[in-house]
Order: sequence, then C-alpha cells, then structure tokens
Amino acid sequence: MKQLLASTALALLLTAGIAAGPASAAQPPQMITTLPGEALPISDFYNQNVYDSRDNKIGEINDLLLDTGGKINAVIVGVGGFLGVGEKNVAVPFQALKVAEKDGKRYLVLDTTKEALQTAPGYSFDHTKSVWLPATK
Repeated sequence: MKQLLASTALALLLTAGIAAGPASAAQPPQMITTLPGEALPISDFYNQNVYDSRDNKIGEINDLLLDTGGKINAVIVGVGGFLGVGEKNVAVPFQALKVAEKDGKRYLVLDTTKEALQTAPGYSFDHTKSVWLPATK
C-alpha cells in the first residue's frame, strides 16, 4: 500500500512538472503580427520641438516618463536657454500634447505659452538614481 501511494505521488509530481515545464525555462514573448494603425513611433515625440497653438516654438521634448504598466504618462519639456545651457525642464501630462500635421509633417502642440512653462516647477535628472527630481533652484 505504501509503495502504491509513493508511486502515485511520484507520478503526480512528474506529471505536474512536465505540464508546467522546467521552473527556469522562460516563456518566449508573444509576437505581434499586426501593428495598430493609429500607433505613433516614439521618435515622433522624443527630442522633438513643441509649439504653442500659434506655431511658436516653446520647448523641446527631453524625456518621456512611463508608468509601471508601460504607458507614457508624463513628458519632460525643456524650455528657455540656448543649446541646452540655461534650459529649464518642466513636466506636463502626456495627454496635453497634441500631434498636428502641416505640409505633410507631424509636429507637437501644447496649449500653453512659453512663459507659463518657464514659471512651472522645474525638474533635474539625477544620473546616479536615474530619476527626475524637483529642481533645487
């Protein structure tokens, strides 16, 4: 009887192990066979200029911040300065950016002013922690 129970338990463990596969084996990622038609490449945003509703350049996208689910929820916009010197980084909600098209080219529009961005709270990137933190100035 003990041998029957031991054999049955061993068979159950082996069957469960085979069904589940080895614990260290990684499952291959799912592949996408068709891309969504309305998907925009990240290159349409990252390092791109941002304009106000009157087509005045008001800043440039310096970073895109993802939540833990991978959704972009904030954008770091650099405003002011010259060639990055004296530039202030501010955060705006990703949903505030609109993609517009003119002469067959896409560009980004933010319904605000350069002055409003310059008075917004600033952020600086901490390279040791790889995070954006409130600016100390």
